[in-house]
Amino acid sequence: MYEAYWNLKERPFQNTPDPRYLYLSPQHEDVLMKLTYAIAQGLGCALLTGVFGCGKTLIARVILRDLGNQRFCWAYVNNPAFSEPAELIRAILRSLSPQILPEKKTELLLDPLLERLYNVLLDNVREGKENVIVIDEAHIIEDTSILEQLRLILNFQTEDRFLLTLLILGQPELKSKIDALKPLSQRIAVRCHLGTLNEEEVGKYIAYRLKIAKGSDSANECEDIFDKEAAKLIFLHTGGIPRKINTLCDFVLLSGFAKKVNRIDSSFIDKVIKEFNLS
Repeated sequence: MYEAYWNLKERPFQNTPDPRYLYLSPQHEDVLMKLTYAIAQGLGCALLTGVFGCGKTLIARVILRDLGNQRFCWAYVNNPAFSEPAELIRAILRSLSPQILPEKKTELLLDPLLERLYNVLLDNVREGKENVIVIDEAHIIEDTSILEQLRLILNFQTEDRFLLTLLILGQPELKSKIDALKPLSQRIAVRCHLGTLNEEEVGKYIAYRLKIAKGSDSANECEDIFDKEAAKLIFLHTGGIPRKINTLCDFVLLSGFAKKVNRIDSSFIDKVIKEFNLS
């Protein structure tokens, strides 16, 4: 709606995990490196925690994009609030294998499903592909048997390697849930945490997203839209959480378009916060 007014090719602040919009702050760059290493070296299991809206899912999507499908087979589970381990394994199989799941109830029980999963993983490895299973929003898992099942699938190994790499993503409370299960906690080879952006990073984050949306090589052009004081107020209001930054900036650009504002300053942002009840 407002793209043409601000000389943008697309909306820059959508809360979707588009890999093009990953701003690599030092902590995001460090997490990306560590998780990619865990997968490339077949370390078995890695954990990423972080506050809500900090970019965990986006990091995972970037890794999937960069590693590609030629060498890697992916299973992505984004709602792991299952009532029993068999549901978890069915979700992994649906995502990992193009084969249709069996219809017989006896074949949908946990043991035959695990056998099927093992064979799929092994077949992929024999074909020269690596298996990666991503469990997103893992903090919502309440049943410890689901977490225990994640540990057990790490037992799928040959004599010299894991048959899969497991990436577990979730909010900070996930860490205590996993630490309470020592056998699973001890299996985690890499642990990472994403925090909020600082004030300087918020300004760079906004500039980077506007640069991508403009299709421009220069972030300096983005100063034509937001002044420096505006970025400071955005930081103070959002606490440096990317998802909240996106929501506020999207409404600001929309309101600026509607009111035909030439440049966004802190006073205008303050009005938008009140207008859209964002306080």
